[in-house]
Amino acid sequence: MGVPLRRRSGRSVYRESTPAYAVAGVVESVWTGVVGDSRPLRVFPDGCVDLVWDGRRLDAVTTVRGVLRHELPSVDWTVGLRLRCGAGGAVLGLPMTELAAGATPLRDLWSARARRAESRLAECGTPGEARSVLEALVTDRLRDIEPDGLSVAAARALRAPGARADKVAAELGVSERGLRRHVRHDVGVGPKELQRVLRFHRFLTRLEAVVQDGSSLADVAAEVGYADQSHLGRECRRLAGVSPGALVRSWTGRNVPDRDGPPRRRS
Repeated sequence: MGVPLRRRSGRSVYRESTPAYAVAGVVESVWTGVVGDSRPLRVFPDGCVDLVWDGRRLDAVTTVRGVLRHELPSVDWTVGLRLRCGAGGAVLGLPMTELAAGATPLRDLWSARARRAESRLAECGTPGEARSVLEALVTDRLRDIEPDGLSVAAARALRAPGARADKVAAELGVSERGLRRHVRHDVGVGPKELQRVLRFHRFLTRLEAVVQDGSSLADVAAEVGYADQSHLGRECRRLAGVSPGALVRSWTGRNVPDRDGPPRRRS
């Protein structure tokens, strides 16, 4: 049995860990959040799907098409499994283009299997127990499917700055059209759009250096593959709803407080 995490009023604590071997082929990480007070957050796109237990229901959450505004519930803790980018369609069992952005109750996709998991999760007293239930759920699901791994491999290749879809397709032994079909099914967008999301995610992973070390946004923009700082600015507003400077000022990790409300439409 795991040790309960202490709740800290007014702030959340987020921890990631390595998944069990049985699910590591399709699960990138397991995470636990100690919530604190209820409040709105922005969750930024990374191309992945998270299976999230928030103490009330089990959801499949996708953010690939842009920033997700999410009301963090006031519960002691939450637990999630982050599926690898490119594994979502195969694991969930539907084209990701058909899954609405945001949270979809897993019971709507997996019916009785998800309801049984929710019943077991509701009885869990610690995040460690809930993690075991989620990993067992995905292990059970993997007995019914055979993920071919092509979209996961494609997403991994498309992460590299300067990667080209035609070369990635050739390396994986498919046509560009075939690559586009696989990626759209398993991620929800085509290779070009996925590259934009993955490049923005590379920028997010470097924000800590900007916040703590004073690295310049221009240097980081060039490092992760943007043409210049203006290019970064346009993409940041498109995918995060704020400017790079505003993002730096509010940065607390993967999610940031949503103090500004919905982004204004540009005329």
